[in-house]
Amino acid sequence: MEKIMEPVCGLDVALHYIGGKWKPLLLFYVQYSPRRFGEFKRLVEGISEKVLIQQLKAMTEDGIITRHDFREVPPRVEYSITDFGRSLAQALQPLCEWGTRNRENMADGTATPVLTEER
Repeated sequence: MEKIMEPVCGLDVALHYIGGKWKPLLLFYVQYSPRRFGEFKRLVEGISEKVLIQQLKAMTEDGIITRHDFREVPPRVEYSITDFGRSLAQALQPLCEWGTRNRENMADGTATPVLTEER
């Protein structure tokens, strides 16, 4: 029987929770305050309603966010970050900062990295 080695790096676990194009952005926007569905739709340009529903459902099932249905007419639902989701958002913060520093490279098509520390 072949022995399967456990990965040393936890990226497989992290990517399970934030994999895909939209989850990191949704997590970013919900970390500061509860958000309603329509707010997410306005904040995250390009996401379809179907995909937004799927992503919010997956994040809820994974324990990253909670869904609170106020049971009002018209319907009102809010999504809030959980402690688990907050820990994930904190882990993504350095990646967010890296992206901010290197945004110009993407915009102008160059591949020159911005280095901030020497090794």
